[in-house]
Amino acid sequence: MVLYLPTPTRRTFLTSAAAFAASTVLPASGLRNARAASVKELRLKAAPGQTHLVPEPYGETPVWAYNGAVPGPEIRVRQGDRLRIAVENALAEETTVHWHGLRVPNAMDGVPHLTQAPIAPGETFTYEFDAVDAGTFWYHPHQRSFEQVGRGLYGALVVEEADLPRVDRELVWVLDDWRLTHDAAISGDFGGFHDMSHAGRLGNTVTINGRVPDAVQVKAGERIRLRLINAANGRIFALDFGDLAPQVIALDGQPVAPHAAPGGRVVLGPAMRADLMLDVTAAPGTKVRITDRFFAQEAYGLVDLAVAETPLRDSPPDWDMTLAPNPLLEPDIARANRHEVTFTGGMMGRMVERQMGLAGSGGMGGMMGGGMMNRMHDRGIWFINGVAAEGHIIDPMLTLERDTSHVIAMTNATAFHHPIHLHGHSFRVLSRNGQPTAHREWQDTVLMAPREKAEIAFVADNPGDWMFHCHILEHQAAGMMGVIRVSGKDERI
Repeated sequence: MVLYLPTPTRRTFLTSAAAFAASTVLPASGLRNARAASVKELRLKAAPGQTHLVPEPYGETPVWAYNGAVPGPEIRVRQGDRLRIAVENALAEETTVHWHGLRVPNAMDGVPHLTQAPIAPGETFTYEFDAVDAGTFWYHPHQRSFEQVGRGLYGALVVEEADLPRVDRELVWVLDDWRLTHDAAISGDFGGFHDMSHAGRLGNTVTINGRVPDAVQVKAGERIRLRLINAANGRIFALDFGDLAPQVIALDGQPVAPHAAPGGRVVLGPAMRADLMLDVTAAPGTKVRITDRFFAQEAYGLVDLAVAETPLRDSPPDWDMTLAPNPLLEPDIARANRHEVTFTGGMMGRMVERQMGLAGSGGMGGMMGGGMMNRMHDRGIWFINGVAAEGHIIDPMLTLERDTSHVIAMTNATAFHHPIHLHGHSFRVLSRNGQPTAHREWQDTVLMAPREKAEIAFVADNPGDWMFHCHILEHQAAGMMGVIRVSGKDERI
């Protein structure tokens, strides 16, 4: 990698080492009246800990971790299984756990004060739900998430399909971005105004599975299923696999028709996931560098794939990549109720709103003094339909009748990207800037570029009050968060 770690006298490239985890290898069930095939019980303990994020000569980094590890334990079950997870809070502050992308009952969603009381220090809360969908998911706190996630509280959650696609190997990579000091400690400047009002908390050290990565050993002719999870607070990744051409087979855990990444780059905003089929077509004895090119002027090598001298086979296998769909209800677009949602605010926000012909709603523009900045911080920096959220107890911005179809037309009238996440549901991405999407992909988090418009559609089949927010965690904390209410009772046990 060529990201820097500051030192007292200079900035040093982090290029060496450490191992990161790799893992290998259902009966489908509907959202309602699911019957678990088996029950998997686990315990997670959120507590301060120490870990080697960066190699020697740096020492261990103080973190907050689940079961003493960053990422926390990988949870792996089969589709249709029931999970029963006891979460113990050994932090000095309240916490919760949100099961990102999983369509769980509302009471199990882990949003403080909205779906549950926060877990107080020294207390334990047990989450229980069925793994309705197969796919790549993850878990993290929703209480002060801009700091708790930023200090290391997250982990991968994999739900295996009933019919697993044939591969030689499977890897799970949890990507994260850390802001470290000269002694490899996490910088304590969480929630600063600049991070809140600009692109979020961007760091100086990127890790895979909690370590600055060394080269990954692969073999020519090998097929790898690569599950990518972006656990960073604010960093967006655009991964270029060089001469390799991975096929995207799932986004945010939901299957999609296998296709090459648009523009040759796999783009993941915070909280987003992608499953890739990666055929190693490089020659034996060579290296392939995976490069993050999201920030064009600051591209860096994330990790090298080192191709062994002895190939596994002469050419990639001709195995089917297609995944079976999950039990999602198809929205009726013709009869769907339509809603308009506009995101505003942030630095240069008023300028963008004027350019887009929108009335000002409190976005910031140009230069301003500290007093004005403080006033903006007090009343919100980011807005959804003109409202900046304060905490998680919010009047619903939309109330939807259960089992009805809805289209939400979203406008990003800001100068920054926003990965917009809806809890409790997956949605089809119908269009971007008026153009139909090529794959009408199912997602739970859609990355919107500045000034972009997008339409999403879903059936509101999961009752309760659900968070709808930007997953750049500083933007969420500074107001870009709302509640969508789905009326009706939950009949699941």
